[in-house]
Amino acid sequence: MSSKIYPIGIQNFEKIRQDGYFYIDKTALMYQMVKTGSYYFLSRPRRFGKSLLISTLEAYFQGKKELFTGLAVEKLEKDWVKYPILHLDLNIEKYDTPDSLDNILDKSLTAWEKLYGAEPSERSFSLRFAGIIERACKQAGQRVVILVDEYDKPMLQAVGNEELQRQFRNALKPFYGALKTMDGCIKFAFLTGVTKFGKVSVFSDLNNLDDISMRKDYVELCGVSDRELHDTLDAELHEFADVRGVTYDKLCAELKECYDGYHFTHNSIGMYNPFSLLNAFKYKEFGSYWFETGTPTYLVSLLKKHHYDLERMAHEETDAQVLNSIDSESTNPIPVIYQSGYLTIKGYDEEFGIYRLGFPNREVEEGFVRFMLPYYANVNKVESPFEIQKFVREVRSGDYDSFFRRLQSFFADTTYEVIRDQELHYENVLFIVFKLVGFYTKVEYHTSEGRIDLVLQTDKFIYIMEFKLNGSAEEALRQIKDKHYALPFATDGRKLFQIGVNFSAETRNIEKWIVEA
Repeated sequence: MSSKIYPIGIQNFEKIRQDGYFYIDKTALMYQMVKTGSYYFLSRPRRFGKSLLISTLEAYFQGKKELFTGLAVEKLEKDWVKYPILHLDLNIEKYDTPDSLDNILDKSLTAWEKLYGAEPSERSFSLRFAGIIERACKQAGQRVVILVDEYDKPMLQAVGNEELQRQFRNALKPFYGALKTMDGCIKFAFLTGVTKFGKVSVFSDLNNLDDISMRKDYVELCGVSDRELHDTLDAELHEFADVRGVTYDKLCAELKECYDGYHFTHNSIGMYNPFSLLNAFKYKEFGSYWFETGTPTYLVSLLKKHHYDLERMAHEETDAQVLNSIDSESTNPIPVIYQSGYLTIKGYDEEFGIYRLGFPNREVEEGFVRFMLPYYANVNKVESPFEIQKFVREVRSGDYDSFFRRLQSFFADTTYEVIRDQELHYENVLFIVFKLVGFYTKVEYHTSEGRIDLVLQTDKFIYIMEFKLNGSAEEALRQIKDKHYALPFATDGRKLFQIGVNFSAETRNIEKWIVEA
């Protein structure tokens, strides 16, 4: 049995090293970053190791050489100088009022002023911050290190509330601007977050910030690469495979499918989500570990607000400019969803600079689609998983009437407000339902020109469905025959159902279905 203790939820480097927790050595990359620049920004999804990286940098700049014994930086660093450190963690607060941000900034500044003194004339947050940096530098005889964890938490929590966002931005912009003003007193600054707010950004005054989020050199700075997985957990992989009763190769393939696949730039290696991966090793079970730690509802709010076609998510195309910035008034929800970790880079067209996006892995794809169901369909969060289970059972047993009656209930009581774009709404609900059913059966889903055709396969049955909006079920069935949708299955031994379905705008529901076996 492996004796490794996995640092799940532990973000303090000193605690990890002193208490013997498992640690993947990122210190060579950290050293490279420190020695080749001064101001950095890194965007990564939540639970990806950003806070641990900040804590590692803090221990390094405190000169705590003993914590780095046996790690790469022990041989690289010769001096181990102790610097004054200003560490601001914006993770703590719930940002729902302008005061919530003011309170946390004031608390941090007051704590630093107890160490380095205060000036009565420094009344604003930015003046106080600049004064603290200057005095800390003079008193220590060393320039200051500034570490900001989750710089964007206030902005993210105010997505959808433009007035609150504006107030947060107006507070943070001059505050972070002090970093540029006090450049001569600063040794190193590192800011992390989930997102990058562009255009009227909190960083627009801080144009000396090196954004390494999409830099190939720093892809492995957070998360776990395939190489790191096999170098550090090979014995545990064998153990995990034995517990699961599968081969080593099969287990590695399953882990890859579930938790790997994050690409933070084009043509780069994939990264595993460390939180999910370590939980899987600890419990020797596959689970939606990252997803269950909380998915922000603002993502769904953005998708609905901008009437987004969910089917596009699996093959969205965009450019670097869009990926790299979020404007609170933007009509494009994709940058937030990409930077939050629900989409990742799947391909890149070098000629035109276009990125193709998709879900990184099964945990995220299944979790995200499950999460969206109650927000789009008439089903509550408690019932939602059971409804999908019932759908799958009905499809597997050939009970198509129960299936469509259940689907009807998903459209019931949909408010007019929700369904202003009726066609998109019914396509989104169908996409979610069939996407979820597709995790247990084989589904091919096609949409074009206001119609949907769908092929659903189980061990015993093949269903070919055509959906119409404001047409007729008869017309939909006729189209299946006229277009010879069943032809590819002519020699298949399974029972074939051809189903025409009509969705009525008047009743905002499935009006009729006709089945021909």
